[in-house]
Amino acid sequence: MGQTPRELEPSLSERHFFGAELRRLREQANLSQARLGAMIRYSADLVRRVETADRFPSREFVEACDKAMATGGALMRLLPLLEKRRNSEGKPSAASPSSQIGVSSFVPTPASASLADMVIRVPFQPGVLDRAALDWLNTPAAHPWPVTKRSGSPDGVTEETLFSAETALAMFRQLDHTHGAGRVHAQVQRYVEGELNRLLANSPASEAIGRRLYTLAAGFFELCGYQAVDTGARGLAQRRYLRALRLTQAADDRLYGSYLLAVNIGHLGLHCGYPEPALRMALTAVRGSETQATPAVRAALHAVVARAHARLGHERDCLAHLDVAERHLGHSRPDDEPTWIRYLTPAYLADEIAHCFHDLGRPQQTQRHLSDALAALSPTHVRRLAIDTALLASSLAAAGHIDEACATARKAVDYAARTSSHRCLQRIVEVQADLEPYRCEPEVREFGEYVRHQLPLAAV
Repeated sequence: MGQTPRELEPSLSERHFFGAELRRLREQANLSQARLGAMIRYSADLVRRVETADRFPSREFVEACDKAMATGGALMRLLPLLEKRRNSEGKPSAASPSSQIGVSSFVPTPASASLADMVIRVPFQPGVLDRAALDWLNTPAAHPWPVTKRSGSPDGVTEETLFSAETALAMFRQLDHTHGAGRVHAQVQRYVEGELNRLLANSPASEAIGRRLYTLAAGFFELCGYQAVDTGARGLAQRRYLRALRLTQAADDRLYGSYLLAVNIGHLGLHCGYPEPALRMALTAVRGSETQATPAVRAALHAVVARAHARLGHERDCLAHLDVAERHLGHSRPDDEPTWIRYLTPAYLADEIAHCFHDLGRPQQTQRHLSDALAALSPTHVRRLAIDTALLASSLAAAGHIDEACATARKAVDYAARTSSHRCLQRIVEVQADLEPYRCEPEVREFGEYVRHQLPLAAV
């Protein structure tokens, strides 16, 4: 009888993440470890040890795996991160404890748990947003800054070091989508405090690399903000988003700044129950990016305007901005869009439209658009699957389809149980509140028991 594969925790380290990706790609290709080993002319035991994070793979091993499984270079793109980790682990252990990524760093001590509680209690402050939006709107284009070139300096920021950091950001984003922020945010924070801060403290090789570096840093702080939302730390999320916005100003990246202002900060306002500031942020972003916005970015900005109007009960304005968003997205060509907006497909916009109709109290339209959104979601986007499936259950409850609502809500619980996400827990709590008027129905009582068994943190 074959052994049960060892469970991996991809968020523990770069090596664990690589091992999990290798296993996923191998199983996707329907290959055993022995078969893959034969194809790449390495032993099955080595394949196993790389998958279980017991061995660092060589460049030749990674290249052979990519070729054998036709991954398009997916594993080679992770190699710079692995080599950086291998080099750091090969040095004497004089590094600070915060630089070590391992199991122990994910186990909170009482002091760190207390600090986490304090961070979560930092309040969201809508009053500071108008000042930030006005500063962004009125900031003139940045002037070129002097670049001090240090010939041969190992600390200079080059294309190669930027590529490695961009690969790290892509990896962290994928981990976040799959596992939720609870399992990943500490690792992202360590990367920001270590590698990213080191890059920001050094001189770029050219002005273009300098601008790209600041845009990359904005991407990291955007992710940190998003993860703060996902762990329930809304005030911290606000601070991180505002830091990202200032970094886009330093990079003279008006387009990305408009996106942060509307899609990140505006959505945060909606999440915290402040639709009026959210609307102002989104409208400011639309106004401030009129000459630069691409079709997909325009669609994203108008979708947030529509979300804010829906939350305020302004149905006509909401539908008008949804129409604008759909028309702009219809003119978008992904290859002409910034990489950070290419996720905005018709299916993703359907998700935004569904939320609008849910807030407007129109369950049939909500269900129709959610079906489109869910049908196109990647199985790896577990958090989004949990949130949208839970919203579908709430919509079915609003329409009086209680049996179907409970069955759908169970699927949402199953998705949520695979993540570590405060937003998922919150959405499951909201489903139970929507089913509360039918609490005497046996299906609803059984669903309540299911939540208590499968996801006790969300039980009410």
